[in-house]
Amino acid sequence: MKQDKYINSVNLNQNTNFPYLVLNVCNGNSYPRNPGFRVMHWHEDIQFIYVWEGEIEVVTLGSRTALHKGEGFFINKNVVHLVDKVDACHYNSFIFPDYFLRFYVGSPADQIVSQIIGKETFPFFPIADTKENQSVLHTLKKLSSLEQEKTALYPYEVLSTLSHLWLEFCRIVPVTEKEVHKKNSQISNRMAIFLQYIELHYNEDITLELLAQSANVSKSECLRCFKATLQITPYKYLMEYRLSKAADLLKNTDLLIEAVASHVGFTHVSHFGKCFREKTGFSPSEYRENFYFMTN
Repeated sequence: MKQDKYINSVNLNQNTNFPYLVLNVCNGNSYPRNPGFRVMHWHEDIQFIYVWEGEIEVVTLGSRTALHKGEGFFINKNVVHLVDKVDACHYNSFIFPDYFLRFYVGSPADQIVSQIIGKETFPFFPIADTKENQSVLHTLKKLSSLEQEKTALYPYEVLSTLSHLWLEFCRIVPVTEKEVHKKNSQISNRMAIFLQYIELHYNEDITLELLAQSANVSKSECLRCFKATLQITPYKYLMEYRLSKAADLLKNTDLLIEAVASHVGFTHVSHFGKCFREKTGFSPSEYRENFYFMTN
């Protein structure tokens, strides 16, 4: 599947008995820290977003959608995307598995959920600040408020609120109107080639010329494509991708820090450590120790 070309940003709570993740993102910094969130990625969970302040953009391989204060967004499972800040901003992301909404196997709810979840023809849905969308937006705000003071009933409060959110979401997205067809533009096809090339060669010495040649375009066209879709340079994206891969290795292997740095394309471990700290707030060894502590 095409998702294999991109990073699978795994839910930080996937190994718990309540795999519900809320990201509080202020001006491009995520709490809790999520190394994969600033590169093109996908996840097996579904995602809702609510914007508290400022403006953000949700980028997929074929689209770029601006969201402003008071607006929301739905991202289906397995959709390659990233969320980018435009200016000073504050938003929440709510990430959770779709089985939260199905109640039990074979239930009537199961069929309703399956009409939308995982459908390639329905990759995302913007939720504008309009009268008909107020119930959905209000429920997203309620999810945020539950994070402020978690009671003993917190998991049940979240689950019941998510069920209500899905009910109201289905009201504004009738199944008969939900088929949304994405246009495959030339730029999205080129970006798919560029990102696949980075995925295959990220640990090598990738130059702008080599990257442009992978799609048979000029270096200026390669730069234009990245600026139009991701609003960053190819080099910046490459660095973000390498650091995300490094985070995976630190979590899932016992490779020495020097070996991790070399494996993801850094020639100097000191440069790797500096870049990794800037991205995550931890040194590579601190990140590994903290992850081990959180999962054991």
